[in-house]
Amino acid sequence: MSTVFNFTFVPWFRAVAPYIHMHRGKTFVVGIAGEAFAAGKLQAIAQDLALIQSMGVKVVLVHGFRPQINEQLAAKNHAAQYSQGMRITDAVALDSAQEAAGQLRYEIEAAFSQGLPNTPMAGATVRMISGNFITARPVGVIDGVDFLHTGLVRKIDAVGIRHALDYGAMVLMSPIGFSPTGEAFNLSMEDVATRVAISIQADKLIFISEIHGVAQDPKRPISEDNPICTELPLNNARQLLATLAPPYQPTDTAFYLAHCVQACEHGVERNHIIPFAVDGALLLEVYVHDGIGTMVVDEKLESLREATADDIGGILQLIEPFERDGTLAKRDRTEIERDIHHYTVIEHDGVIFGCAALYPYPEAHTAEMAALTVSPNVQSQGDGERILKHIEQEAKAMGLGSIFVLTTRTMHWFIKRGFVQVDQNWLPEARKKKYNWNRKSQILVKKLN
Repeated sequence: MSTVFNFTFVPWFRAVAPYIHMHRGKTFVVGIAGEAFAAGKLQAIAQDLALIQSMGVKVVLVHGFRPQINEQLAAKNHAAQYSQGMRITDAVALDSAQEAAGQLRYEIEAAFSQGLPNTPMAGATVRMISGNFITARPVGVIDGVDFLHTGLVRKIDAVGIRHALDYGAMVLMSPIGFSPTGEAFNLSMEDVATRVAISIQADKLIFISEIHGVAQDPKRPISEDNPICTELPLNNARQLLATLAPPYQPTDTAFYLAHCVQACEHGVERNHIIPFAVDGALLLEVYVHDGIGTMVVDEKLESLREATADDIGGILQLIEPFERDGTLAKRDRTEIERDIHHYTVIEHDGVIFGCAALYPYPEAHTAEMAALTVSPNVQSQGDGERILKHIEQEAKAMGLGSIFVLTTRTMHWFIKRGFVQVDQNWLPEARKKKYNWNRKSQILVKKLN
């Protein structure tokens, strides 16, 4: 039994090591919906956050408390009131919010203080710092509705938060803020987490939510036939939001998506929506290549897109040096014109900096990725990874189980990214007939889970 465990654990641990290195020293803002605590997920999430922090990630935790406030209101026989997707916080609701926040903070701090043997928290030392980091203002009166003690974030004490993180502490924040006159306001977790991520320029904003992610077709429920968008470029997210009319409810796709778009537009490049219903969702999103849920990503001035006929000249210019030195097989203009619909490109200000083509072989349940090229001017900036991930997603969307490449010079690059070497007999029959025996290209395959 131990031998089987070794053979599964060692490759897995080696596979996650690049992500451990990548995230060390980075700052994550993690917003946890109050529904996660109501569902009994606190212990598991605390263990995962403590593990992430132990691997060098700086963490700001913002907790929600919508169901906890409603529970307090129900105990007081006081009805919850809402308008335009926001709670109307009267004096009773404000008291309930403060009581719910106090109780949750106590439970969260207790969860991070555990160190029982034979648990993930054994030997962990997690110091939590809270404080009056939020200056708030009232929502005011909208369409004749006075939201009373419901507020919005006016300012975040980014310097104070960074000092606490640099001290090695995990910062814990409740969605309650104070005005300069000392008045308390009930805020939303999503607003607080987003504004904190923007203010400290976090590397990631992660919402652990009651939804599973953004569906590829938001008008249909998530299913095998309508899977989750694993990566959603900012422009696509904006377009999707434009089709979803406000006000947004917390269970709406658009609710979390709108906050991710806001963070993206203000410098937070990676924004995630993951489900608390999946055990270990946080670890899966951060340390596994394909992740879980949806990531809204800011591609800045670069555009990753399907190629058009206008890109043929740029593709030829990009691949020509690599064809000349033998890294790529020779392709003439006629071939690229014929196959342009197979190509994906990365362009910046009209210049093509990267490309790849995907040729499906559905009868063999696989596809070939060909001509993967990144300009020497931008290599080592992750563009090759981005193209590869996009190609993988395309192949998955076609229902294929693997992709393969033929290479003479870059075998190790592919092996580091999950490809394994096979012999020529593995190739689909149609591709085997076109195999160039003179080039003696190595064949590498990656399974798509």
